[in-house]
Amino acid sequence: MATTQVPGRAVLSRPLSVPLIGGLVGALPLAVAAQPGEGLRDTAFWLQLVVACYAGVRLCAMVLSGRRRLIQGAFWLFCYLAMGIAPLAQSVLGRDPTPVLGPREDTQLATALVLCGMAAFDVGALLARHRPAITTRRRPPATVHRQRLWLLVALAYVASALLIVQLGGPGVFFTSRQEISTSLSEATGAQAGDAGGEAGNALLRGFGTVPALLALLFLTRWLVTSRAARRLPSVVLPWAGLVVVNAIVNNPISNPRYWFLTVLFALLFTVFPRSTVMYRASLALGVVIALLVFPFTDRFRYDEDGRRPVESEALLEPLVVKDYDQLNMFANTITYAADGNGHTYGEQVAGAALFFVPRGVWEGKPEDTGFLVGGWMGTSSANLSSPLWAELWLDFGPLGMSAGMLAVGYLAGRTDRRYVRRTLDDPSPGNVLAVVVPVLAGYSFILLRGSLLQASGRIGIAVVCLLLVTTLRDNRRARLD
Repeated sequence: MATTQVPGRAVLSRPLSVPLIGGLVGALPLAVAAQPGEGLRDTAFWLQLVVACYAGVRLCAMVLSGRRRLIQGAFWLFCYLAMGIAPLAQSVLGRDPTPVLGPREDTQLATALVLCGMAAFDVGALLARHRPAITTRRRPPATVHRQRLWLLVALAYVASALLIVQLGGPGVFFTSRQEISTSLSEATGAQAGDAGGEAGNALLRGFGTVPALLALLFLTRWLVTSRAARRLPSVVLPWAGLVVVNAIVNNPISNPRYWFLTVLFALLFTVFPRSTVMYRASLALGVVIALLVFPFTDRFRYDEDGRRPVESEALLEPLVVKDYDQLNMFANTITYAADGNGHTYGEQVAGAALFFVPRGVWEGKPEDTGFLVGGWMGTSSANLSSPLWAELWLDFGPLGMSAGMLAVGYLAGRTDRRYVRRTLDDPSPGNVLAVVVPVLAGYSFILLRGSLLQASGRIGIAVVCLLLVTTLRDNRRARLD
């Protein structure tokens, strides 16, 4: 029986390897570190430089590998930019996008814990790579049920239409993210700084965006892999309509940057499910886009009166004035715990996992970690991050955080391996994994940035949509073809 061969390192890796490694591991971190600034060249600075170089090495390994490790690639792209280069720039300039209230030692500890978490993730991925093969009978793969897919398409149209109508029409989606937030608050009656109101806004927006994205991806997968489907108006026309719907509700103007990255990654890897070149280009260009394009998207965050000019006088300015506050918030979380609050022993993660339980039923339901630490800091901002490292550390301490990151690495490695095997062995239109993994890879930016509670709403909606369309039965009449 013939076996599918997974390509090793492609020939293209050889000419790319030297400039890529030299640029990501050497030139960019050293160029940032050599910039003039008021920051201290202390232990925290040198640890941050190690974090940036380590993440750069691992990102290069993902780009140059012949295997498409989507989730691991997204993890290292996030680590390189948000936990490596951006905090290094902030350390050099001595400026923080979010105030750090504790002593410098807390920032030093946060940086060391980030490094430990990345190493634990690597160990987990290595364990997944060398996991022995299971010889028991394989279960049938999950496939898309044809009739249920049309139910998802109908749900997507209805939910997105309700969102558009409730916010005042399509025009508001092309103004600013501030205008969208205001319209959402008016629609739900939420007050500024109210954690429950923010959760309600997230659920309302999630129902208007997630089904539309998933329905578009499943139809795109069907069209990409089936010539017969491309000749059917009953497939092409709903797909075209969903393209328009997603252009409204999931456009980059009115949506957070990380959510648009989710949409972009999911679409690219669904349209090009077997392309190693597209995988490499997405990771390599992700660095360029984050450094050069993302600063200008701040113009879409505020309305005309509140827009800030893009500062370009200093090379590092975009990494300081933007919302790369993950390391800052981790340091603040450490200070928050040391200020008599201690660890929560699983409460924060449980609150995120059980996000759907109303506070009226669960009186002691934990608040969003960003709100919790932000309230202690004296700010009511709803846009404070709480990176996965901070979530795990606040709940379980340094050992629990390391164990959690090891588990995340193991699951990422196992999922990436299964994705490669299933997409090569099963090019069928109804391959659920071929859509789920690209979405998960893109959404991992949001999960890593945090907070988990804010990220849980869209995950719950996506799970409901997947349960709606997925079947494990081998029913030929219900298959996509």
